[in-house]
Amino acid sequence: MRARPEAAQAMHRGLAQIRAEFEVPAGFPPEVTEAAERAVRASTSTATSTTTSTSTSTANGYVDRTDVPFATLDPAASTDLDQAFALERAGNDLVLRYAIADVASFVQPGDVIDAEAWRRGATVYLPDGRAGLYPPALSERAASLLPDGPRPAIVFVVRLDPGGNARLDHAEPAIIHSRAKLAYDSVTPAQLPPELDEFARRMALADAARGASRVEPPEQEVEPDESGGYRIAYRPRLPSEDMNAAMSLATNLAVARALFDAKVGLFRVMPEPDERAVQRLRHTANALGMSWAADVGLHQFERQLDARRAKDAAFMLAVRRAGGGAKYVPYEAGVIPWHAAMAATYAHATAPLRRLADRYVVAAALAVANGQPVAEHITSAFAVLGDVMGRADATGNRIERAVIDLAESVAMHGQEGTTFRAVVTDTDERGARIQLCDVAVVARVPSVNVEPGDQLRVKLVGADALRRTVSFERVA
Repeated sequence: MRARPEAAQAMHRGLAQIRAEFEVPAGFPPEVTEAAERAVRASTSTATSTTTSTSTSTANGYVDRTDVPFATLDPAASTDLDQAFALERAGNDLVLRYAIADVASFVQPGDVIDAEAWRRGATVYLPDGRAGLYPPALSERAASLLPDGPRPAIVFVVRLDPGGNARLDHAEPAIIHSRAKLAYDSVTPAQLPPELDEFARRMALADAARGASRVEPPEQEVEPDESGGYRIAYRPRLPSEDMNAAMSLATNLAVARALFDAKVGLFRVMPEPDERAVQRLRHTANALGMSWAADVGLHQFERQLDARRAKDAAFMLAVRRAGGGAKYVPYEAGVIPWHAAMAATYAHATAPLRRLADRYVVAAALAVANGQPVAEHITSAFAVLGDVMGRADATGNRIERAVIDLAESVAMHGQEGTTFRAVVTDTDERGARIQLCDVAVVARVPSVNVEPGDQLRVKLVGADALRRTVSFERVA
């Protein structure tokens, strides 16, 4: 997006409109903020008593693990840090200690903080700020695993064998002290555990063995720029993100397995693209000039893709749209909850500061790992959390799309009449979906007799920031 004062103003107006349209909370009710501050004061005394104890085990149930060299790895600007990690070898296995923010130590079932979190479901992110699931006193300070003092956490001990199979060995409530806040775009190999490369490699091997497809297409992203405005671009995925994702995935898979074996839990499921959708994808690959052998399955083919290649990226976006949407389901006897992209039973347990459901999954996993029954209020929550999280996911996706549409319309305004190179990424009854070659804009154009992969020249007809629309017509 060009750095124009009017563009920045249009973005600010548009973001305010999106917040109003989707009723994004501007803050927290005073009683929720006050309750959070009281919870922080109470938790501070707990952390202090634990770390000054002469024993590693304390009466309040927390173990002192401040001697473990935990660190966090996130986007540089993040302050709501859900996870901290420490990694070591144990014979042929790798042992991951994954500390998860202990939100339950600040929130009591049915209190005003809890009630507000149930209304929200998840943190909402916009370029000009986020609407948190919990008040900043918790999510960005006392509960966040920042490296400025001891924090309560639930530490999952996950053992990864040479084949990349993850098992939950143990879980414990602990007081930890992160040593460093590392950032995806600046972290160096020397700052990471030497075992992390091997950990990620083993997870990748296990993905391939299961037939999982975790190949991420490039994503449009809107972010503030140095001029006070915003820019839109395709954000490349960094190797440090993949390594961090491997640790989260291992933990979520291990937790899901433990919960399923215990016949309890809340799982993330996603259906496979159906046979008709796969056939359309084969036509798409053929149109893109990609060689897809008849005896090679979709997941195996996906693993050969590279998002840095334009045709591969177009195909990856087509795959994302071809599959069914993910959702949350509680344990059901006789049913295996399956996540097609993971090719496994899968749960969300690693982001309780940002997703309501994770707080309950963490609590259930802690109980199961210690041979204890899962509390009734946790199992009752699993029965209704699917609907709550479904609404939160749908709202978050609609907001994300609205922000992208706004940024595209603002970026293109003033260029009406300009001709652009474009690639057809897919087609349907509404015409062709196109991706501009020189600008991070995805749009539709009325067109017939085109196939995915075709190169077009299109003219910008209009760009309306108020309606968040751009329109093109084909010229060649």
